[in-house]
Amino acid sequence: MKTILAIGGHDPSGGAGIQADIEAIAANGGHAVTAVTALTVQDSVDVARIEPVDVELFRQVLETLENDVSFDAIKIGLIGDTGIADAIADFVHRQPRIPVVLDPVLAAGGGRELSSEAIRAVMLEKLLPHVRLVTPNLPEAQRLTGETEAGACAARLMDLGAGSVLVTGGHDGGNAVINRWFDADGEQSFEWERLDGEYHGSGCTLAASIAVFLAREMPIKLALRLAQAFTHDALAKAERIGRGQWIPRRITGA
Repeated sequence: MKTILAIGGHDPSGGAGIQADIEAIAANGGHAVTAVTALTVQDSVDVARIEPVDVELFRQVLETLENDVSFDAIKIGLIGDTGIADAIADFVHRQPRIPVVLDPVLAAGGGRELSSEAIRAVMLEKLLPHVRLVTPNLPEAQRLTGETEAGACAARLMDLGAGSVLVTGGHDGGNAVINRWFDADGEQSFEWERLDGEYHGSGCTLAASIAVFLAREMPIKLALRLAQAFTHDALAKAERIGRGQWIPRRITGA
């Protein structure tokens, strides 16, 4: 069984963050070990507060896991603090052979900012050179790069060191969601039926699933296709637990 290190925030609603990562990783045959970057006060509607964990505590968690566990992939979500961003960058620098998937969480579904300019600077300057794949939606890609078109955004992110970029199209209009993957060889599009409703944790689900398939040493193109199919199915089975967005059903049972 492959072991995936999930780095991100705790979402008490269970829709996104570390819980989403654990569920997606387990559903796709992996085992998740976790390093929590922040506690949050949030529900299915929006985030009310973020409290980053102590940086030295966070570093100790990473070092303790590193001394005990062999990671097969790393998935990074909400960062929450510049000190934690630096700690993550230092850590992945020590893991050059492990595929890293970065889901750049910049804002909550309700609109609250989740990433400062300083955090984004560390992300771009120190993290991207160690990342196999970054998975922004188009608004996130635009904010990170200052570009407008998906291809230009991806080119900029790869210029900064990212191995490849999957720009997701859930925020676009139309009857289909078109996700566009860019690497050194060019561009490929994946088209999926657009589902009704809004979903909490779709990006976490997708990025964590990709990390599992990369950990299983699948070619990245196959990993992307399988992870998108899993995520689409989880969204199609989503349930509404509160007043806000629907929660993907990543683990099914009787």
